[in-house]
Amino acid sequence: MNISTYTVKPKLPNSLKPLEEIARNLWLSWNFDAVELFIRLDYEVWLQSQQSPVRTLGMVSQERLAEVAKDDSYLAALKAIYSHFLKYKSGQTWYRGSRKDVVAYFSMEYGMDVSLPIYSGGLGILSGDHMKTSSDMGLPLVGIGLLYRQGYFKQLLNADGFQQESYPENDWYNMPVELKLGKNNEAIKITVDLAERQAVAQIWEVKVGRSSLYLLDTNIPENAPDIRNITSALYGGDKETRIQQEILLGIGGIRALRALGINPAACHMNEGHSAFLGLERIRELMSERNFNFDEAREAVWPTNIFTTHTPVPAGNERFDIGLMDKYFRNWPQILGISWKDFLSLGRERPYDDSETYCMTVLALKLAAYANGVAKLHGAVSRKMWRSLWPGLSLNEIPIDHVTNGVHPRTWVSSNMGELLDRYFGPHFDDEPTDLAVWSRMDRISDEELWRTHERRRERLVAFARERIRQNLKRNGAVERRLAQAEDALSPYTLTIAFARRFATYKRGNLLLRDPDRLLRLLKDTERPIQLIFAGKAHPMDMPGKELIRSIVHFAEQHDVQSRIVFLENYDMSMAHYLTSGADLWLNTPRRPMEASGTSGMKAAMNGVLNCSILDGWWDEAYNPELGWAIGRGEEYEDTNLQDEIESKALYDLLEREIIPLFYQRGRDGLPREWIRRMKICMKEIGRSMSSHRMLMDYSNKFYFPALKNYRRIVKDDYAESKALAAYLSKLRQAWDNIKIHAIESNAKPVMQRGDSLTVTARIELGPLTPDEVLVELYYGSVSNQSSEIKNARRAEMRSAGQEEGVSIYQVRIECADTGIQGHTVRILPKHEALVHPYRTGFIKWA
Repeated sequence: MNISTYTVKPKLPNSLKPLEEIARNLWLSWNFDAVELFIRLDYEVWLQSQQSPVRTLGMVSQERLAEVAKDDSYLAALKAIYSHFLKYKSGQTWYRGSRKDVVAYFSMEYGMDVSLPIYSGGLGILSGDHMKTSSDMGLPLVGIGLLYRQGYFKQLLNADGFQQESYPENDWYNMPVELKLGKNNEAIKITVDLAERQAVAQIWEVKVGRSSLYLLDTNIPENAPDIRNITSALYGGDKETRIQQEILLGIGGIRALRALGINPAACHMNEGHSAFLGLERIRELMSERNFNFDEAREAVWPTNIFTTHTPVPAGNERFDIGLMDKYFRNWPQILGISWKDFLSLGRERPYDDSETYCMTVLALKLAAYANGVAKLHGAVSRKMWRSLWPGLSLNEIPIDHVTNGVHPRTWVSSNMGELLDRYFGPHFDDEPTDLAVWSRMDRISDEELWRTHERRRERLVAFARERIRQNLKRNGAVERRLAQAEDALSPYTLTIAFARRFATYKRGNLLLRDPDRLLRLLKDTERPIQLIFAGKAHPMDMPGKELIRSIVHFAEQHDVQSRIVFLENYDMSMAHYLTSGADLWLNTPRRPMEASGTSGMKAAMNGVLNCSILDGWWDEAYNPELGWAIGRGEEYEDTNLQDEIESKALYDLLEREIIPLFYQRGRDGLPREWIRRMKICMKEIGRSMSSHRMLMDYSNKFYFPALKNYRRIVKDDYAESKALAAYLSKLRQAWDNIKIHAIESNAKPVMQRGDSLTVTARIELGPLTPDEVLVELYYGSVSNQSSEIKNARRAEMRSAGQEEGVSIYQVRIECADTGIQGHTVRILPKHEALVHPYRTGFIKWA
């Protein structure tokens, strides 16, 4: 069938023209007054459009548009909001430096608005908040991702409570994306090689306030059907689809930026999916400047940033060597290295032929900067990947942490936002990086805060009842059962929410472990509780699906469907209702398997108190004024014992502390102590877990240093990188011949605190000069259980001449601590171009 296609756009009256610009910029996703413009056009159409402003404009009748175009109140609102939008785009920002070179932020998914469903969960929501915050701060940052034709799946629960999936097609021409066009108004396209075939991808742009997100799409006629399906679904298909997607994201992403005329001076890999970009950046330099592999690698390494999100080894992406051979067999020749050396880039044990290829390892080896997403997760990651830096003490493993944050304007409810604006003032909107504004929570009266929260709980209950009714109706429930949905939940009852991905380690059924104890709490006529569950299990995760079904069955078997509900198809829209309308946010992962988690932060900024295992972000944020901790951070080998202990601890908290506190009311009916904690929670979490704090951390720790590295490297035509590559080559050849012959000191059997200690080391350097190595004294308290030095300190030893070809190094330290002390000497690389001296294979101990 020969079909001619063309695009039809809405025909807007001139006075409504700004609506199209606003609809196509996701700035509106964190400005509810802008969203209200589209709701006011036609509420029924807004619901039918699935809350899509672009689609709404195309569905509203021309008669209605003509009517609104003459409505002076609507036009006044449009004028005010459009002026606010233009002021935002042109206003002064936190970052005021050069925009010539950018940080390219790569992520597999982005969750920015329900109208753009290309996300699955936490990683995507974080990426979306990252982009929004970058816009607020005016950072020179662009996003790169994939445009999924079906996005992630839509969750449907059948009458038995079993999860089923549907994959609705996305209509890009009615969504906030725009095809990037080049000469002759033709789509800008790039190609990547896929196992002796080429995949062609076009590029779409999503405007995010001041920033841009570029998404690659292979669903075009030039490609064969299987190639077109590469961007069909997020986390869909098999391992072969995944490697194709990750080649497109990493390698294709760099090429897309080049095609758009954007220079990715620094690259941020948000999880390991995009790690192939490191190889492409190396290839570019080798091709364009005739560098060898080592020279190109040292030019790229100081400008790459990698964030790991996975606290368990099994969660890191790995590919079989057969698959790597199929898609990368020609890359060693391109890079001028052997096949084994190429594979070693993705292996913990470089030349172990039985090991698979790990994207996290590749990213860690090609990035000078690496971080976990919470303080605890940083420590877990250093322990997990310490084998990449053999001989290095655990606390020195070069994996830092930047704790995740959430975008306040996106996640604070519209009602709460109005209240905060009233008391925080315009500063809250104009200066989002001034986190001290949250201290103004004390200005808000208890009555206003509580009434605002109660309105949100009422809206949550109404939303939940409608979702339940839709689910029952779809599954063929009788009218009597449909009527019961109207009585589900109460707008006056302590509401506990558990909403997150349904993976088994998150233990969504922990609260169901003692049915009798839970039922007493649910059926208490004076101080009842109600539970709302939501979340998707991965389509292939049968244990996760069984968890969901067990919750549905529990409610039915014990006739508590009005007190326990599971809301299907958890998405950003539902998350807004839950994180603002619940009273208590529950989180029960197995420590330390939660990298960070951010849903509890969103809840906290709305005054919802947290009750959680001390894992992820809560491990560092918790104090008794903010919420409750389940346990004290213990870790268990026996998971059954863990579940037993921690479920009892949770019941105890509910019975003895949480429920009594919530229902402790004064004569005015207000839970004053609960409200006091709400205020403290909002104040502290607003300051510490804002995504603006997160982006300031990323900027100061990684982005600005990486951009500075890039400018320094290119300034002298990459001479620094060439010199560093030559130095490391020399070091590699000489390293095995370096010998620490002797360590001498003036230490006595017993020293006094404050005494000086002089340590001398005699070292044979071979062809190296004394200024080409870093010699350190490593000293501190010696453990009683082992010969290890605890809480070690380091002091650089200075060259003090030579004797018979042996270099002498000395340092003087002060005896500062009491008890058994010890010291040793170690040698590390030393070069001005090194971001840090911890390079794999280069550490030598006495």
